[in-house]
Amino acid sequence: MAAETDIFSELDQFDRKILAALAEDGRLSITDLAARVGLSKTPCQIRFKRLISDGYIEGFRAVLNPSKMQLDHIAFVEVKLSDTREDALKSFNEAIKKIREVEECHMIAGRFDYLLKIRTRDIGRYRRVLGERISTLPHVANTSTSVAMETIKEGWDKFGSSLS
Repeated sequence: MAAETDIFSELDQFDRKILAALAEDGRLSITDLAARVGLSKTPCQIRFKRLISDGYIEGFRAVLNPSKMQLDHIAFVEVKLSDTREDALKSFNEAIKKIREVEECHMIAGRFDYLLKIRTRDIGRYRRVLGERISTLPHVANTSTSVAMETIKEGWDKFGSSLS
């Protein structure tokens, strides 16, 4: 708990409550948000706009159900590059952003350079994405795949309630 307090030290209890409420339900009206956090509408709206302008809230979007869209296959791919100089990293970074099946891409300090989260319909589609798209990206030396058997927890929005 002390680490969370340090991270959000410039936020008071009302700011943290607003963030937690919106992380749980981003469709709350200002009136409902104000009631939930214990403020009147105008101060809540001022804080809400400040949290947006200060960058704590980056935007609002629908949380889609991957199963309904038949995107149940999740693979985590460790990517090792043949070159890690700045130009090579930049080239890889720009190319990976163009692959829609790549849900997340993280540069890693460790035995490999990047960790990717890939979401597809099935293993066959994943094999095509890996073989035809990821393996052909600039400077990719090798990859290693782990397939998720079950998702237990996913998404930042679930973390929001611990802000308050």
